[in-house]
Amino acid sequence: MADTAQDKAAEAAGCGGGDGGKPQRSVRTVMFALMIAMLLAMLDNMIVGTAMPTIVGELGGLEHLSWVVTSYTLATAASTPIWGKLGDLYGRKGVFLLSIVIFLIGSVTSGMAQDMGQLIGFRAVQGLGAGGLMVGVMAIIGDLVPPRERGRYQGMMAGIMAVAMIGGPLVGGTITDHLGWRWSFYINLPLGAVALAMVTAVLHLPRKPRSTARIDYLGAALLTVGITAIVLVTTWGGTEYAWTSAVIMELSAIGIASLVGFLFVEARAAEPIMPLHIFRSRNFSLMAVIGFFTGFVMFGAVLFLPLFQQSVQGASATNSGLLLLPMLGAMLVVSMIAGRITTSTGRYRLFPIAGSALMITGLFLLATMDTGTSRFTSGVYMAVLGAGMGFLMQITMLVAQNSVEMKDMGVASSGATLFRTLGSSFGVAVMGALFTGRVEDEMAARGGAEATAGSAQLDAASLAKLPDALREAYEYAVASGTHAAFLVGGSVAVVALVASFFVKEVPLRGAGPAAPAAPAADGTPGKVTERV
Repeated sequence: MADTAQDKAAEAAGCGGGDGGKPQRSVRTVMFALMIAMLLAMLDNMIVGTAMPTIVGELGGLEHLSWVVTSYTLATAASTPIWGKLGDLYGRKGVFLLSIVIFLIGSVTSGMAQDMGQLIGFRAVQGLGAGGLMVGVMAIIGDLVPPRERGRYQGMMAGIMAVAMIGGPLVGGTITDHLGWRWSFYINLPLGAVALAMVTAVLHLPRKPRSTARIDYLGAALLTVGITAIVLVTTWGGTEYAWTSAVIMELSAIGIASLVGFLFVEARAAEPIMPLHIFRSRNFSLMAVIGFFTGFVMFGAVLFLPLFQQSVQGASATNSGLLLLPMLGAMLVVSMIAGRITTSTGRYRLFPIAGSALMITGLFLLATMDTGTSRFTSGVYMAVLGAGMGFLMQITMLVAQNSVEMKDMGVASSGATLFRTLGSSFGVAVMGALFTGRVEDEMAARGGAEATAGSAQLDAASLAKLPDALREAYEYAVASGTHAAFLVGGSVAVVALVASFFVKEVPLRGAGPAAPAAPAADGTPGKVTERV
């Protein structure tokens, strides 16, 4: 009975999907190595964010603070599709190891930075490597573990995300206080060394002949310019510059023109960076839409929930990661349950629908919070939102990868990751602009001349020092801003719910003894395609 290329890859790596025995232990060892690499990328921003006040205090350059984050985000988003295509062309293991090395180089040089300009540049190098880390992990998992069997490991991936979000701020604060901010970058070295050693030792993919295809340099350049312009618009719009300013208008025009040019180039390129034919698959296109809005909602929630609990409910900033436990715990549990059900039944269409519905419900519940909402009540609301995201986070990637041929696994993984990244940029920008605007309006109305645009940055300790009247005005303003942000988040998430009803339940590769191959463009199962 014919095996798919995916099954052959798994066998070659010693990672067959059988129950028990050496293959099962081998795949868990490989997954552990990949999860360490994923933790590198996810943990870094959480740790560095905590250390930023100390970094600015030593290096100065407060006016350039946002670029420390923006340069990393830009490099990650712009490089993501390129890493995916390089893995498809030249083999995933070598490209993945290269991304780890670049990330570590960026970490070391960031820790050695002597001024803010150097730090911004080195963070861009670090972001360049981070783009390859996430795509590499997802694409390698797509190669080694058939979609039908991937549910066994969904809990592991969701757990890494929870560890990063909860542990990052705590670890970052501890390192900064006791070792200095430079160690918030150097801490990546031991983790990276372990990841490099383990991936080199335990990951054995089929040897891939060197591709003779010419790299699509023009397409890569246009896509990079387009993504950079979009991220800058969402980062600067409403903060550094007014939405109607010349700078934002010019960036928008550059972004649109670059992306239109990119589409023309990709339609004609011999080996496009992002083959347009993958969007002919209805399921892949729908997963891109759902992933975009999941990113939109998730990163907005991670940004505003701790702010609400610190400013309105008086929680300590030190425990900001722990405040997200109800959401992350629900996300972890639901992700594990959904994964097990997918593995045992091969069914998954219900999960995007249920996830989108729960996500919308959670957002509208969070939009009802005010100054009298208890931590228990907000925790319940967060758990509803977390349950929705638990249904969506891994399923979107799984269905996207199952919708393409094996030769396009890298670009499918990078495409799904890119849309989620862009969604997070738009989410933070739109929800942030609404939040800040509402806070400023309410403070102006209730706090008079003492209210400033910077009031949205107050923490619990600073809030306690304010006069009672001004503190109450600020608490009300933050609650009002949170209401506006989550109300808009819930409204736009309706698009994800509508999209989820159009998902077609195509059999997952690995389902049954004669594993179906990748589906064709119309969503029907296609022919078995060998990966060379």
